[in-house]
Amino acid sequence: MNLREHVEFQNGPFTISTDPARLDIDTIHVFLSTRAYWSPDLPRPVLEKAVRNSLCFGVYENGRQAGFARGVTDLATFAYICDLFILEEYRGKGLSKWLVSCILAHPELQNLRRWLLITRDAHGLYSRFGFTPAARPENVMEIVDLDIYRRLQQGQHGTDE
Repeated sequence: MNLREHVEFQNGPFTISTDPARLDIDTIHVFLSTRAYWSPDLPRPVLEKAVRNSLCFGVYENGRQAGFARGVTDLATFAYICDLFILEEYRGKGLSKWLVSCILAHPELQNLRRWLLITRDAHGLYSRFGFTPAARPENVMEIVDLDIYRRLQQGQHGTDE
Protein backbone atom coordinates (compact mmCIF):
# COMPACT_ATOMS: atom_id res chain seq x y z
CA MET A 1 0.00 0.00 0.00
CA ASN A 2 1.53 3.29 -1.06
CA LEU A 3 0.18 5.96 1.28
CA ARG A 4 2.01 9.23 1.65
CA GLU A 5 1.44 9.77 5.34
CA HIS A 6 -0.56 8.52 8.26
CA VAL A 7 -3.83 10.25 9.01
CA GLU A 8 -5.13 11.01 12.50
CA PHE A 9 -8.50 12.20 13.74
CA GLN A 10 -9.08 13.47 17.29
CA ASN A 11 -12.33 13.48 19.29
CA GLY A 12 -11.89 14.28 22.99
CA PRO A 13 -9.78 11.51 24.56
CA PHE A 14 -10.10 9.33 21.45
CA THR A 15 -7.84 9.16 18.42
CA ILE A 16 -8.26 7.32 15.14
CA SER A 17 -4.96 6.70 13.37
CA THR A 18 -3.87 4.91 10.22
CA ASP A 19 -0.36 4.38 11.60
CA PRO A 20 0.11 0.58 11.61
CA ALA A 21 2.87 0.88 14.23
CA ARG A 22 0.24 1.92 16.80
CA LEU A 23 -1.93 -1.17 16.33
CA ASP A 24 -2.13 -3.60 19.25
CA ILE A 25 -2.17 -6.78 17.18
CA ASP A 26 -2.70 -8.93 20.31
CA THR A 27 -5.92 -7.10 21.20
CA ILE A 28 -7.15 -7.10 17.60
CA HIS A 29 -6.36 -10.78 17.20
CA VAL A 30 -8.14 -11.81 20.40
CA PHE A 31 -11.26 -9.90 19.41
CA LEU A 32 -11.40 -11.08 15.81
CA SER A 33 -10.53 -14.71 16.54
CA THR A 34 -12.73 -15.21 19.61
CA ARG A 35 -15.52 -12.62 19.66
CA ALA A 36 -16.25 -11.62 16.06
CA TYR A 37 -18.84 -13.77 14.32
CA TRP A 38 -17.15 -13.26 10.94
CA SER A 39 -13.66 -14.52 11.81
CA PRO A 40 -13.72 -17.31 14.42
CA ASP A 41 -10.34 -18.99 14.88
CA LEU A 42 -8.55 -16.40 12.71
CA PRO A 43 -4.86 -17.40 12.80
CA ARG A 44 -2.56 -14.61 13.91
CA PRO A 45 -0.30 -14.90 10.82
CA VAL A 46 -3.36 -14.42 8.60
CA LEU A 47 -4.31 -11.27 10.55
CA GLU A 48 -0.75 -9.95 10.37
CA LYS A 49 -0.69 -10.43 6.59
CA ALA A 50 -4.11 -8.77 6.25
CA VAL A 51 -2.94 -5.77 8.31
CA ARG A 52 0.25 -5.41 6.23
CA ASN A 53 -1.79 -5.31 3.03
CA SER A 54 -4.67 -3.07 4.14
CA LEU A 55 -5.30 0.50 5.13
CA CYS A 56 -5.95 0.03 8.85
CA PHE A 57 -7.76 2.36 11.20
CA GLY A 58 -7.04 2.01 14.91
CA VAL A 59 -9.26 3.64 17.54
CA TYR A 60 -7.42 4.57 20.74
CA GLU A 61 -8.12 6.08 24.11
CA ASN A 62 -4.91 7.37 25.67
CA GLY A 63 -2.92 5.02 23.43
CA ARG A 64 -4.99 1.92 24.33
CA GLN A 65 -6.70 0.05 21.48
CA ALA A 66 -10.46 0.63 21.63
CA GLY A 67 -11.46 -0.39 18.11
CA PHE A 68 -10.27 -1.27 14.64
CA ALA A 69 -11.24 -1.47 10.98
CA ARG A 70 -9.53 -2.39 7.73
CA GLY A 71 -9.97 -0.89 4.32
CA VAL A 72 -9.06 -3.13 1.41
CA THR A 73 -8.61 -0.76 -1.50
CA ASP A 74 -6.81 0.13 -4.70
CA LEU A 75 -7.01 3.81 -3.61
CA ALA A 76 -8.50 4.72 -6.99
CA THR A 77 -11.81 3.00 -7.68
CA PHE A 78 -12.84 0.62 -4.87
CA ALA A 79 -12.76 0.09 -1.11
CA TYR A 80 -14.07 -2.73 1.06
CA ILE A 81 -14.56 -1.99 4.76
CA CYS A 82 -14.07 -5.04 6.95
CA ASP A 83 -13.16 -6.23 10.44
CA LEU A 84 -14.71 -3.13 11.99
CA PHE A 85 -15.26 -3.40 15.74
CA ILE A 86 -15.31 -1.40 18.94
CA LEU A 87 -14.32 -3.27 22.10
CA GLU A 88 -17.26 -3.90 24.41
CA GLU A 89 -16.08 -1.52 27.14
CA TYR A 90 -16.00 1.39 24.65
CA ARG A 91 -19.40 0.85 23.06
CA GLY A 92 -22.21 3.37 23.46
CA LYS A 93 -19.88 6.36 22.94
CA GLY A 94 -20.54 6.86 19.21
CA LEU A 95 -17.14 5.46 18.25
CA SER A 96 -18.39 3.13 15.50
CA LYS A 97 -20.18 6.04 13.80
CA TRP A 98 -17.09 8.21 14.14
CA LEU A 99 -14.88 5.40 12.80
CA VAL A 100 -17.02 4.93 9.69
CA SER A 101 -17.08 8.70 9.10
CA CYS A 102 -13.28 8.86 9.42
CA ILE A 103 -12.82 5.98 6.98
CA LEU A 104 -15.08 7.70 4.45
CA ALA A 105 -13.24 11.02 5.02
CA HIS A 106 -9.73 9.61 4.53
CA PRO A 107 -8.06 11.80 1.88
CA GLU A 108 -6.79 8.81 -0.14
CA LEU A 109 -10.28 7.29 -0.32
CA GLN A 110 -12.07 10.15 -2.03
CA ASN A 111 -13.89 9.86 -5.36
CA LEU A 112 -14.05 6.07 -5.33
CA ARG A 113 -16.57 4.49 -7.68
CA ARG A 114 -17.64 1.75 -5.27
CA TRP A 115 -17.60 1.03 -1.54
CA LEU A 116 -18.53 -2.39 -0.22
CA LEU A 117 -19.05 -4.01 3.15
CA ILE A 118 -20.76 -7.08 4.49
CA THR A 119 -22.69 -7.10 7.75
CA ARG A 120 -25.06 -9.40 9.53
CA ASP A 121 -26.36 -6.97 12.13
CA ALA A 122 -25.12 -3.39 11.65
CA HIS A 123 -27.31 -2.20 8.77
CA GLY A 124 -28.51 0.76 10.84
CA LEU A 125 -24.96 1.98 11.40
CA TYR A 126 -23.94 1.81 7.76
CA SER A 127 -27.19 3.05 6.22
CA ARG A 128 -26.75 6.45 7.87
CA PHE A 129 -23.64 6.86 5.69
CA GLY A 130 -25.41 5.97 2.45
CA PHE A 131 -24.77 2.23 2.31
CA THR A 132 -27.74 0.31 0.89
CA PRO A 133 -28.43 -3.33 0.06
CA ALA A 134 -26.89 -4.26 -3.27
CA ALA A 135 -29.06 -2.80 -6.03
CA ARG A 136 -28.51 -5.90 -8.12
CA PRO A 137 -27.63 -8.74 -5.74
CA GLU A 138 -28.01 -11.18 -8.63
CA ASN A 139 -24.85 -9.58 -10.08
CA VAL A 140 -22.80 -10.21 -6.93
CA MET A 141 -20.89 -13.48 -6.81
CA GLU A 142 -18.69 -14.89 -4.09
CA ILE A 143 -16.69 -17.83 -2.89
CA VAL A 144 -17.14 -18.39 0.85
CA ASP A 145 -15.12 -20.88 2.88
CA LEU A 146 -16.25 -20.58 6.48
CA ASP A 147 -14.05 -23.47 7.62
CA ILE A 148 -10.75 -22.19 6.22
CA TYR A 149 -9.32 -21.02 9.57
CA ARG A 150 -10.25 -24.25 11.31
CA ARG A 151 -8.51 -26.22 8.57
CA LEU A 152 -5.47 -23.95 8.76
CA GLN A 153 -5.30 -24.52 12.52
CA GLN A 154 -5.44 -28.27 11.91
CA GLY A 155 -2.73 -28.10 9.25
CA GLN A 156 -5.06 -28.92 6.38
CA HIS A 157 -4.83 -26.80 3.28
CA GLY A 158 -7.80 -28.01 1.30
CA THR A 159 -5.77 -29.99 -1.21
CA ASP A 160 -6.24 -33.60 -2.18
CA GLU A 161 -2.93 -35.35 -1.74
